[in-house]
Amino acid sequence: MGGKTGAMEFPNTGDFLAGRLRDKLDRDDLEFIETLVTEERAVGTGDVLLSRGEVADTSAILISGYMFRTIESGNRRFIVGVHVPGDFVDLHAFALKRLDHNVVAAGPVTYGVAPHARLRQALEQRPRVARALWFATLLDAAIHRKWIQMLEQLDAPRRIAHIYCELHRRFELIGQVNARSLRTPFTQIDLADMCGVSAIHANRAVGKLRELGLAEIRRGDLYTSDWAALYEYAQFNPDYLYGDGPLRFDQDWL
Repeated sequence: MGGKTGAMEFPNTGDFLAGRLRDKLDRDDLEFIETLVTEERAVGTGDVLLSRGEVADTSAILISGYMFRTIESGNRRFIVGVHVPGDFVDLHAFALKRLDHNVVAAGPVTYGVAPHARLRQALEQRPRVARALWFATLLDAAIHRKWIQMLEQLDAPRRIAHIYCELHRRFELIGQVNARSLRTPFTQIDLADMCGVSAIHANRAVGKLRELGLAEIRRGDLYTSDWAALYEYAQFNPDYLYGDGPLRFDQDWL
């Protein structure tokens, strides 16, 4: 229950694990997950939700917009993760209390605040909800591993294509996909910092996708007439996102 239906019934958490483990949770679980959020907040581009080393007593679930995980080294910023609606963007902070990176808004963002005391109650009293929260954290790890492989294996044009293909599939899972485009607030510098290349190199990579007739990226928005061709070019296999496919979650595992 994700996308428009989930958002109507559960406005703060309706996209949480949609298209994946959410389909296996009963209504009582979903209602409890909605109560984890005690407050809704809005922030703008570049606002930091949680800084490296800052002690956290809440976690945030993204309701709308995008968020980055970033690491600064010297004068360079590295974007090491991107979050979409339905993601708990700093659930790791529940266990770790301090993160080794920053959580930053990429464009206008709305998010829900889940106090750690409430999450602790879920772990102690709601084993199925606790399993869902654990699943979400492990899904973040799966995405992170894929990014490591992508950065090692692919050239810059394919890296950029892979990132957009991944986001397209993640939005598809929550029922918010557009057939011919993917809207993002990403700048050329953002794309460079995601791919570990210079802004000039990122610009050339974007141009390569256009020359090949696969996609055009304008002000962060990607337009394509053939997602399947872009998937193939990017060598994108969505299995690691744990939707439909060989890694899908079965009912009797919960």
